[in-house]
Amino acid sequence: MSDQDHRSPPASPIVPPGNIAGQAMALVVAIMSFLACLTVGGVSLVGQSAATWQSQISREATVQIRPARDFDIETALAEAQAIAADYEGVRSARIIGREETLGLLEPWLGSGLGLDELPVPRLVVITIDETAPPDFAAMRAAITEAVPNATLDDHRAWVGRLVAMARTTTLAGLAVLALVMAALVMTVVFATRGALAGNHEVIEVLHFVGARAGFIARQFERRFLVIGLQGAAAGGAAAVAVFLVTGFWASRNLTSAENEQLSAFFGDFSMGAIAYVGVALVVVLVGALTMVTTRVTVLRVLYEIDEKRADPSL
Repeated sequence: MSDQDHRSPPASPIVPPGNIAGQAMALVVAIMSFLACLTVGGVSLVGQSAATWQSQISREATVQIRPARDFDIETALAEAQAIAADYEGVRSARIIGREETLGLLEPWLGSGLGLDELPVPRLVVITIDETAPPDFAAMRAAITEAVPNATLDDHRAWVGRLVAMARTTTLAGLAVLALVMAALVMTVVFATRGALAGNHEVIEVLHFVGARAGFIARQFERRFLVIGLQGAAAGGAAAVAVFLVTGFWASRNLTSAENEQLSAFFGDFSMGAIAYVGVALVVVLVGALTMVTTRVTVLRVLYEIDEKRADPSL
């Protein structure tokens, strides 16, 4: 009889390498990772858009002149422009022409409008130096004195609202992310307990003959770590695909006047590097969370076995 005949068959692992429960868990982890990555991408998009809005708004101020009976609005626009341009900290002052005003109103009121038929205010856009802004109080007083129908808006209220909105969106995204991760933890706990129940006799014998709890826990955490990383990677890849497809679609379809307004709010829907870094962090976090949750659950079950052995009445 050869040496090969005396060799013992390879030992089967404590945790089966693949089963229906493991596949179901991988699918659930993939779905939750996908939702978590979408949340990260959405928060990143809103934060990126809010930063762009804040930068654009903080660089500009607006003089609004309301039309009135027997009032030469073109002369008033030129006068307001000249006053604003004389202040230190003002880089330029530009009158929004009639055609440009009609273009701004077209998405909301349609084409074919007549500015002479509607009491539509006219605008002077002032570009300011962010590092050394002008004295808005003095500018407002001078413009109002020269042109009674004019009002100066330095957009400070809008900047405050944008900052508040960005913070609220970020907190909401973090809350959604926390809920998804909590659901993931519960899923891993149930899956681990199911695997322990299916191999209860083997685990109990190993534990009673002296196998350390850490050794048994490592068998489970390695297997579930692989499942968690596979599911998280699949969910993250699906989220990245959604980001790319959405950006490609937006670049091809945001061409109408209405869609241009949407693009002004959210940009070109392209995700920055922060979103993709966030997806990678979600994948790593899901894998680590799966491993830690599995280990804690196994150690807890082994502790319960020891408790029942010490007290048969339990």
